[in-house]
Amino acid sequence: MKLRTSMIKIPIISGRTRFGDIIAEFWLSEKPTGRIVIICDGAPGLRSKKELAKFFTRKGYSVFQMRYRGTWESDGEFLKQSPADDVDDVIRGIQKGFLDLWTGVVYYLDLREVVVVGASFGGPAAILATRNPMVVKAIAIASIIDWSVATKQEPFAEFVRQITQGFPGAYRCPKKNFKKLLTKKFYNPVDWADALDGKKLFLIHARDDQSVPYMPTKKFAKKIGATYVEYASGGHLGSAFIMQREIWKKIQQFISY
Repeated sequence: MKLRTSMIKIPIISGRTRFGDIIAEFWLSEKPTGRIVIICDGAPGLRSKKELAKFFTRKGYSVFQMRYRGTWESDGEFLKQSPADDVDDVIRGIQKGFLDLWTGVVYYLDLREVVVVGASFGGPAAILATRNPMVVKAIAIASIIDWSVATKQEPFAEFVRQITQGFPGAYRCPKKNFKKLLTKKFYNPVDWADALDGKKLFLIHARDDQSVPYMPTKKFAKKIGATYVEYASGGHLGSAFIMQREIWKKIQQFISY
């Protein structure tokens, strides 16, 4: 009796590793393809993206969910450098081989291409990571595109208060570091428009998003020639949204080229 493909469960290896200061959870297929997904969380980014990771792993990707430098379990100072640079550090670490902190096993992957997924605060990390030639595609959901516009909808001081007081100790840096977010080019995709390849970017936003306005994303996508999918409703979408069948069909076509 033959099993249908949809019924076959692909074995998944999961663990935790470190790339310098940065701690990351990982999920690997026992038959890795050289294709990697790096997940960039929003802020606060609290939960493990286990279901999303397994979703990608079943499709042949090895998946890494990193904790930005200076946040949660990671060491270092948050926003001392751009979170997009943290992605570069993770990519270099994967290329060198990485240690599973639970089992002591060292893994070496034949890394061929990287897809970065980011939502909300993690959206700029995904977008700006495409400057790295190893990153072939990025998916950004409800991403901040222009901090100066985003903070008019949700005051910047309130954003800082929420993550520093609501999650004390989870985001560790001097207060001056947060102000970097309001400066040009540090973590502001709109200021990098001329240096980005729109063909690498798939942007998703809902018009009724009350946290991050959709219009900057729409204008940005048009300017750089990125793929843009807009929804009338849905609110502040998270990365799990891409597992829905309708949007995944579009993303799958996008990342296949």
